[in-house]
Amino acid sequence: MLYHVLHIKTTFAEEWQRDLFDLHICELGVDTIDAGDSPETATQADYYIPTGFWETNHEDIEAFIGFTEGAELLSVEPCEDRNWNAAWEEEHPVQELPLGVRITPHCAFGAGHHETTGMMIDALLARDLKGKAVLDNGCGTGVLGIMAAKQGAREVVAVDIDDKAVVNTRENAEANDVVLDVRQGQEPPCGQYDLILSNIHRNILMNQMARYAKYLKPGGELWLSGFLEDDCQPLRACAEANGLKYLATKHRNGWQMMQFRA
Repeated sequence: MLYHVLHIKTTFAEEWQRDLFDLHICELGVDTIDAGDSPETATQADYYIPTGFWETNHEDIEAFIGFTEGAELLSVEPCEDRNWNAAWEEEHPVQELPLGVRITPHCAFGAGHHETTGMMIDALLARDLKGKAVLDNGCGTGVLGIMAAKQGAREVVAVDIDDKAVVNTRENAEANDVVLDVRQGQEPPCGQYDLILSNIHRNILMNQMARYAKYLKPGGELWLSGFLEDDCQPLRACAEANGLKYLATKHRNGWQMMQFRA
């Protein structure tokens, strides 16, 4: 696949601001971010986007960067054709997680180190899921579905819009000796679940809230993450409007996780 690279300089005061910027720009088509050896202190990073996405969406991307205070697009250039998955794997080693889980990230979000993923993993480690049906919506690398299976879930459905994430989830499930029902799609698949996990952007969570509520069994739980403190109130209002009961909010370095019950 051919790629373009965007050289972007950022001068954000807080780390969460860059996290949010990265989250939004990935929604516009960027699938790999290289901030060098010290991402926590970097002020310039390379953002890789498939050439087709860049040609289609470059006006929206340039407008987003231009209207974001603290971000500057320095230059854009086509990249040499290469095996990008192989390059990514070489630079991003296997992640070692609790329960002996090992995750190899193929350009997919959710290898286990980000605050949002970490909070979800901690919650899963504290929950006995024996005999439960679980949905991992927006599975990325499959890490949350794999952890749920390791905690005894009898059925785990994992879905993602990105075909690369679907392949990555299947490979990671096989490597960790668990069985997941992995699907590609934009919407959470119809079913009846004891637990729904969704670690994605606030707008998607709100758009899909009615389906989450409909697909939960009585007493089932919905765990959401991937958003910041300002998003909590509208998400809670949306969940409660769909008949879900608020349980708790957890936070880590500005990122939030919320739990609800049907």
